[in-house]
Amino acid sequence: MELLFSYGTLQQENVQIANFGRVLKGNSDVLPCYNITKIKISDKKVLDISCEEFHPILKYTGDNNDEVSGTIFELTKSEIKRADDYEVDDYKRVRARLKSGRNCWIYAAAK
Repeated sequence: MELLFSYGTLQQENVQIANFGRVLKGNSDVLPCYNITKIKISDKKVLDISCEEFHPILKYTGDNNDEVSGTIFELTKSEIKRADDYEVDDYKRVRARLKSGRNCWIYAAAK
């Protein structure tokens, strides 16, 4: 299983069902050294699934005082690939370490 930290639309049940065919069970956690901004989504498929025009996006700051709260989910390798397909090109999947000490995947700003 793969660990994925979600801080945005992947926490929504409708988005989970559309992408994974199931509701995910997760635990709260915190990602240090990042903050959140918003981006405008133009991909029709993503807009239809999320029903939100603006999505949050992680920006690395390197400052331990910056933190983002979210949920950590266990996904299969094929589900991670489906999450990759859902995320638009503004995001990239990278490894990160959460405040709990767990290593996971996150979707952060590609630039």
